[in-house]
Amino acid sequence: MPSFDIMSEVDLVALRNAVDVANRKISGRYDFKGTDARVEQGDKVLTLFGDSDFQLDQMKAILLPEMTAKKIDIRCLEYCDLQKVSGNKVKQELKVRVGVDQELAKKVVKLLKDSKLKVQAAIQGDAVRVSGAKRDTLQDAIAIVRKDVTDFPLQFGNFRD
Repeated sequence: MPSFDIMSEVDLVALRNAVDVANRKISGRYDFKGTDARVEQGDKVLTLFGDSDFQLDQMKAILLPEMTAKKIDIRCLEYCDLQKVSGNKVKQELKVRVGVDQELAKKVVKLLKDSKLKVQAAIQGDAVRVSGAKRDTLQDAIAIVRKDVTDFPLQFGNFRD
């Protein structure tokens, strides 16, 4: 019985490269000279440090195109609130969402059940396994999920025949 997995993954090496390139561009820009503007990468968290919220917006305008150039879907980022640090400095955390969370997985399973396709969907950890009798029905299931879930980057892989 053919099956595939619906998952959400981010290439962490490409993300590290994008952060490094963005930091080089930030340190080379004239309007960032003498400031403490930088992007730090932790475990699935990017932290932007700057002197003002305007600088953070400028840093995002540098970082996001670099991520896109490295084939990282920027919809995986979850923006946290601005935080005041000592003096007039600010920072903002961008969480990198990896894996399909339970709420989205339940939405995908319900969506496939309501579509009346002859497929079965099961939640397996941070992925959703979809299986069906024919490849064509699985391709229809992929089309339905792609059309309906637009606010979160999903990959369809691990196809088994």
